[in-house]
Amino acid sequence: MELYKTNQLKIYNSLSKSKELFVPIVEGNVGMYVCGPTVYSNVHLGNVRTFMSFDLIFRYLKHLGYKVRYVRNITDAGHLENDADVGEDRIAKKARLEQIEPMEVVQRYTVDFHNILQKINNLPPSIEPTATGHIVEQIEIIKDILNKGLAYEINGSVYFDVLKYNETEHYGILSGRNIEDSIHNTRELDGQSDKKNPQDFALWKKAEPQHIMRWPSPWSDGFPGWHLECTAMSTKYLGETFDIHGGGMDLKFPHHECEIAQSQVKNKVKPVNYWLHANMLILNGMKMAKSTGNYILPDEIFTGDNKILPKAFSPSATRFFMLQAHYRSILDFTSAGIEASEKGYLKLMEAVNSLSKIEASKASSIDINSWKQKCYDALNDDFNSPILIANLFEAVKYVNLLIDKKETLTADDLQNFKITINAFVFDVLGLKNDMQEDSSDKLSGVVELLITMRKEARDNKDWALSDKIRDELAVLGIQLKDGKEGTTFSVN
Repeated sequence: MELYKTNQLKIYNSLSKSKELFVPIVEGNVGMYVCGPTVYSNVHLGNVRTFMSFDLIFRYLKHLGYKVRYVRNITDAGHLENDADVGEDRIAKKARLEQIEPMEVVQRYTVDFHNILQKINNLPPSIEPTATGHIVEQIEIIKDILNKGLAYEINGSVYFDVLKYNETEHYGILSGRNIEDSIHNTRELDGQSDKKNPQDFALWKKAEPQHIMRWPSPWSDGFPGWHLECTAMSTKYLGETFDIHGGGMDLKFPHHECEIAQSQVKNKVKPVNYWLHANMLILNGMKMAKSTGNYILPDEIFTGDNKILPKAFSPSATRFFMLQAHYRSILDFTSAGIEASEKGYLKLMEAVNSLSKIEASKASSIDINSWKQKCYDALNDDFNSPILIANLFEAVKYVNLLIDKKETLTADDLQNFKITINAFVFDVLGLKNDMQEDSSDKLSGVVELLITMRKEARDNKDWALSDKIRDELAVLGIQLKDGKEGTTFSVN
């Protein structure tokens, strides 16, 4: 029986501002959309934390037995630097500064994004659509909103009429903002003169002559507004109403608010049942910003090539550090914090590696099922990874007591214990065992040294030593194979 049938998962819904029992639209199936990156620069650590948070959610839903369609977009059309629809296209600006094609910028930073998430051991989404691949769908949505009288065209640009929408719906339902307060606090900005109201947002922008990225439309050669792509792609792949929509806390307003408004007009139904938002990552108590120099890139952590940390930290240690905070809480990245996390991570891996040393007994002195239920209770409470990790450290104590024979487990309980630890550590938290990888690297180094010694023996016609090295390795399950390119080995 699927685990979701025996586990009551509760999720904090930003829409209701409360924890709700998770009930998918279709039993056993989950549709989840997460706003992906705008690929105009290296992915920063705050972005990584957001995507890691939803990777944990994706992993746990799969662990519970749900069939999950996880859609995460790539914004490769760029969008304007300012949420008020003014400024320069971020990708085009980068292309101009580096004197390369915009799609070279897109390719470079999409590859970087994938490389970093692979290092941190995030699972790939089910579908990863691009904004440029869905221009036609976005144009069709604009036509529909125009036909329904909730948008207007001026000088080749199309804007969503927020005030008219708010006459029958609630613009601000997600963020809790009041449209009247917004009107009172909004000042007119240069470049907004063609809007009816400052609150209105762009569905389509007419491209200026110097604008590189442009597409033909019924209104002008231009490009879609930033908010539109997510509405187009989420509904295309997940339906008019789907289960989960996620993103960073900074996207709640205006991005997700605009998505709700667009979808509500287009489809006449609530677009999403559960809105989830991951909180921000700060560095040494301050907001990360390249302008102030208070930032660090993931690869700079992994290589140690930075001025903030005393040494390099592995992707797994970095992942473990982030998972020790709840996804909805602000996390402060500090040298002391990640050093402490690395010690905890290594302690956990040492316990995992010691599981094989535990011997079964005739009776159990530990209630494994009770401990196991606490692990599920933690994640069923809005994916509470810090509480899960605390329960895993309780398991570390059990491992040491079992090895010292101060506690006992039957064969069945021991098997249950091992399976549960491995499931939560590797499948759900997505950690890798660096200690095992280190051992593998050391083994490779020793074998390569013996291969070099064997080659020297053969060069010196010392066939006895050459054969001895080969035969002794074979006894240990390491087979040498001589070829034109040299000697390789495999472990049986």
